[in-house]
Amino acid sequence: MSEGQIRQSLSGFYDVADDQDGKIYRTRARGNFRKRKITPLVGDHVTYESSTATEGYILAIHPRRNSLVRPPVANVDQGVVASAVAQPEFSTNLLDRQLIALEVANIDPIIYFTKTDLISDDQFAKFETLAQGYRSIGYPVLLSREPFSPNGLADLKRHFKGKETVIMGQTGAGKSTLLNHVSPDLNLATGEISTALNRGRHTTRKVGLLEIADGLVADTPGFSSYETLDIEAKDLADYFPEFRRAAVDCKFRGCVHINEPGCAVKPLVADGTFMQSRYDNYLQLYQLIKDKKPVYKKKK
Repeated sequence: MSEGQIRQSLSGFYDVADDQDGKIYRTRARGNFRKRKITPLVGDHVTYESSTATEGYILAIHPRRNSLVRPPVANVDQGVVASAVAQPEFSTNLLDRQLIALEVANIDPIIYFTKTDLISDDQFAKFETLAQGYRSIGYPVLLSREPFSPNGLADLKRHFKGKETVIMGQTGAGKSTLLNHVSPDLNLATGEISTALNRGRHTTRKVGLLEIADGLVADTPGFSSYETLDIEAKDLADYFPEFRRAAVDCKFRGCVHINEPGCAVKPLVADGTFMQSRYDNYLQLYQLIKDKKPVYKKKK
């Protein structure tokens, strides 16, 4: 028996990189996984046995730190949010939703602004202010006047080192283009991202982790779980790091920073310490989650 990490899945086969020699062994999942409704994911750390490089079986999946649906990967350290400053039009609301989704999944966010060549110097100055606001929360933000500047890409590569990373962002934000700049030999198809979302049940889909800049990067840009946040409204503030830190000074435990007296968050929004856009987006999302009707699953 050996231990390793699943680096690629394709049509029921799982390529495992051995922890000792780094070699790739092609395996299948034991039948009892299906009975127990357990699907191995790329990124899983596993125990496996293999008689040859192409004939092996996964025996056990080690506990996951986290897992995503799109792309279907496990044990992700960080997510790069590729956020276009134009075309499609920039929205702090969408960016904040993406950041919350990563926080909920226990994944460290990195913000990377794309398409900076499409805006004026005045608009760029506004994005510099915005970037500073997100940096003050503690998020790494990569923003350069020249798109995919050597310095910006070098910064991103430094973040990749020793980590497992996913790239996320809305269609047209430049996710594949970004990966192609980081690693030109990838040649990922651009402009065809939605076709990779495996809409058809019988679509053969490869998911893999690529070795890039001494780290592992999911080769399928995706992660649209931010469309529906499966959390309680009262817990939303926990996923805004700046609100979470300030909440220890709120008068009431469980303060949701809306109408409560003695709230420590609202004064920091009022004096500009916290970004007004973040608070506005928080209020909107809070209401959205609160109004969401419960889904009752029908009995089979």
